[in-house]
Amino acid sequence: MKKILIIATGGTIACVQSEYGLRPEMDGEELLKYIPDLRDRYQLDCLQLCNIDSTNMTPDVWGKIVKAVKDNYLNYDGFVICHGTDTLAYTSAALSYMIRNSNKPIVLTGAQKPINLDSTDARTNLSDSILYAADDNSTGVSVVFGGKVIAGTRAKKTRAHSFNAFSSVNFPALAVIREGRIIRYIPCRKFQEPVQFTEKVRDSVVVLKLIPGIKPDILEYLFLHYDCLVIESFGVGGIPQSLVDVFYQEMEKWISKGKIVIMATQVVNEGSDMEVYEVGQKIKNDFNLMEAYDMTLEATITKMMYLMEVCDRNYIEIYDGFYKEINYDTVYNQS
Repeated sequence: MKKILIIATGGTIACVQSEYGLRPEMDGEELLKYIPDLRDRYQLDCLQLCNIDSTNMTPDVWGKIVKAVKDNYLNYDGFVICHGTDTLAYTSAALSYMIRNSNKPIVLTGAQKPINLDSTDARTNLSDSILYAADDNSTGVSVVFGGKVIAGTRAKKTRAHSFNAFSSVNFPALAVIREGRIIRYIPCRKFQEPVQFTEKVRDSVVVLKLIPGIKPDILEYLFLHYDCLVIESFGVGGIPQSLVDVFYQEMEKWISKGKIVIMATQVVNEGSDMEVYEVGQKIKNDFNLMEAYDMTLEATITKMMYLMEVCDRNYIEIYDGFYKEINYDTVYNQS
């Protein structure tokens, strides 16, 4: 009988109605009462790590999740993390970097409706996640939601209310789950290296979303207070002319102090390519900027949080590490 640890963190799946709206209150054991038949097939244990709305998720909680998996890694065959949907993609991406080379599956799931309602996706999502976590062919960090299995770095919440809330961005879903059967499209990797855990990341990352007419004085503030600036540009990527002069001034001032800029795109699908237009190519070449290409914003942010912690201020190691594929996060190849 496979042993699965349910790590509960709150979220809609565990919510009850309060005077001011839904509030997470149910613990992991209460969640399992709604899928009682699975206890006949698997040994299911629960660890209540916290009980929060995922809007309140932080890198510190990520570290606690990693520690919980690390402390129990030898005792279980797989792990299912119950999580709120709003920041689930950030957590799944972060855990993809903080827990590496895991031949045991670490599955994140949640729900759009609480598990105690008649019309809910929670019971199916939780059942599918346990099924996937108990399968001998499952490895690594993934999201199981709405009948899909998505690599932890490729998940994005693309619907606010629908049960098929998550999409796999710029990469195929790893599998689908239909009527208790796992149909795999991409075989999970088996790792030769030992599993590695990183319990802390550096959260000095900020995102600047460009809008038409944005004021350039925001750049000085962001460079002063953050070590990594992710710029969500338009289309395939570039800097509007109104920002160029100040951008050059700030880059020349801060780049020697280890500040990092990554260019990304506001467009969800197909990724960035700063080489296409003059507004992007010159700036990229002048400062050897990193570019997110086909990575999700969630993966871009959490990968930099991870790399800044493990590489400290070594720009070459950070640059090389950013383009090294982890858990299917990028198909970019520098060669």
